Amino acid sequence: MLLPYNLSDRPLPKIPMTEPRADLDSPWKEILRAYFPQAIAIFFPNTAALIDWSRPYEFLDKEFQKITRDAELGKRYADQLVKVWQVDGAELWLLMHVEVQAQKEKAFAQRMFTYNIRIFDRYQQIPISLAILCDENHQWRPHEYGADYPDTRLHFEFGTVKLIDYQTRWAELESSENPFAIVVMAHLKVLETKRDVDQRKVWKFRLTRALYEKGYGRQEVLNLYRFIDWVMILPEAVERSFWQDLQSFEEDRKVTYVTNAERFGIEKGIQQGIEQGIERERSLILRQLTRKIGTISPNVETQIAALSVAQLESLGEALLDFSSSADLDEWLRSHL
Repeated sequence: MLLPYNLSDRPLPKIPMTEPRADLDSPWKEILRAYFPQAIAIFFPNTAALIDWSRPYEFLDKEFQKITRDAELGKRYADQLVKVWQVDGAELWLLMHVEVQAQKEKAFAQRMFTYNIRIFDRYQQIPISLAILCDENHQWRPHEYGADYPDTRLHFEFGTVKLIDYQTRWAELESSENPFAIVVMAHLKVLETKRDVDQRKVWKFRLTRALYEKGYGRQEVLNLYRFIDWVMILPEAVERSFWQDLQSFEEDRKVTYVTNAERFGIEKGIQQGIEQGIERERSLILRQLTRKIGTISPNVETQIAALSVAQLESLGEALLDFSSSADLDEWLRSHL
């Protein structure tokens, strides 16, 4: 049996309900980590059949960070590099990329090839490269990269799945026992209800209700609900109405999985997770700066403490090119 880990131990960031959630990478990264075998099974069954899921799999975060830095491709939050074991006992690496932002990217196939060749160059492993495309462009379907010359030929192919293709497979998703089907349905309804708040509320409730109707346990309901809640953003007044409906539904079923009290606890944990994560990020950057350019003055530390999360991430990438404290001072002047 494929068992998810406790997603509530890996909190998603909290954004006020009155604002749009721009960071879609984070919930995708978290849900993939919680249900990685299930995601592979629903999207890439041929690859899933190669893997011995009775053996533990390992997320190679540090290895992936190194290859993205070397390739100067920036930070890819939703990407996952995972070590699994084949049924024949051999080690296998999977590189799963989620293209969350709904935009056609001209250099996408080239980037997938760059990831692959960088992993091979550094670790002597050729990973199975897989891509989940979340955009709405039916024509954009990158799956290969190469060159063809008289004496040299290169042909790199990678697996892709287009989530909008599941629009015609709704009945299959509804009847699926794979919990990742709920993730796909939530994404499709986000696209479908972009301009219809009332319908989004209807579908948010229907998908949440389905978690109970499928007989999932409490933790699995919470895991999947957190993804639904993150991507299916509602205005504050409509969100309150949704919660009233959900509370009534829970009372009728005599369950208390996602109540107002539970939501308060989740959000409190989310906020604590954010604060702890920011502090860890800031401490790491200060240590990196000290190793790179020497002692950091209290005044500069104060300036760094005032940086936003996005600015901290930008500084974390920029400091790789610093050679003196003057470089840091210049960066701070241009970003504060």
